[in-house]
Amino acid sequence: MRAACYERVGPASEVLQLVDIPTPTPGVGEVRVRLQCSGVNPSDVKTRAGARSRDLPFPRIIPHSDGAGVIDAVGDGVTQLEPGDRVWVWNAAWGRPDGTAAEFVVLPAEQAVPLPANTGPEAGACLGIPALTAWHAVHCHGGVRGQTVLIPGGAGAVAYYAIQMARDAGAARVLSTVSSEAKAEIAREAGAEAVFNYREQDVAAEVMEVTGGVGADRIIELEFAANAATDVAAVRANGLIVAFGANAGEVHIPFFPSILKNVLLQFFIVYNLPPEDRAAATAGVTDLLERGVLRHRIAERLPLAEIATAHDHVESGAVAGNVIIDLE
Repeated sequence: MRAACYERVGPASEVLQLVDIPTPTPGVGEVRVRLQCSGVNPSDVKTRAGARSRDLPFPRIIPHSDGAGVIDAVGDGVTQLEPGDRVWVWNAAWGRPDGTAAEFVVLPAEQAVPLPANTGPEAGACLGIPALTAWHAVHCHGGVRGQTVLIPGGAGAVAYYAIQMARDAGAARVLSTVSSEAKAEIAREAGAEAVFNYREQDVAAEVMEVTGGVGADRIIELEFAANAATDVAAVRANGLIVAFGANAGEVHIPFFPSILKNVLLQFFIVYNLPPEDRAAATAGVTDLLERGVLRHRIAERLPLAEIATAHDHVESGAVAGNVIIDLE
């Protein structure tokens, strides 16, 4: 099968290579998926670049955790899926050497989720990390019904889903932040009621103004290292900050303002969700897909031969939406 891989970390154009390798065979409890599309996420790019570690956990890595395709073969003990089933997959490259930047992937059957008939593989490849992160951030700790929710980075893949999910889950008001008017339009398209330019406006002051001095009930934060002080200033007393990302390994949290507000801070990473939370998130995303209420924003589609370009575009932060690799 054709695949893209790397054997050392570094710039995409220097380390990513196209190879022909044997097609894997599913073992007990596993399925093989003939992939149609692979999603490129910021975490995939950071791992390839060596942002977290310069040491590879495996001699060769096929990148990307998310993808969609058709079940091609099943191993012994698999009864819930069969060849021909359309699926989307999650965590393909988490703790494993082989992700979705290939024509086939073998993984545990529970990591392949049936894809509704109204959803194409290009949308299915967007779902794993972004949609599951968004769903858990919106629904943890009792959900957002009746709440004012601030979701920074409204043009990004996770926030674009989270805004839609918060509206669908009954949030009274959804606010967002962006860096440009073009990105503000994307956040509004997703359903944000008020959008603030964090480069030009005092976000905490704006949130307080639109909430009558109360603050946001919940903040769903993708860059807690840069925004911790703003979040603490913008959240209401007894409010919740859900942080799922940061571009720095250490975060300064203003302790006294936080404790005086009784702020609840929830960290999580989607890769390590407990099984019951994972099941709830996959079921929740499936429900949204079946009801046809979840929009997907695909910024770019490229062939496998241009995977280095795809990584560069995600790494630059210039794309607003998901970047997809076509594998057919």
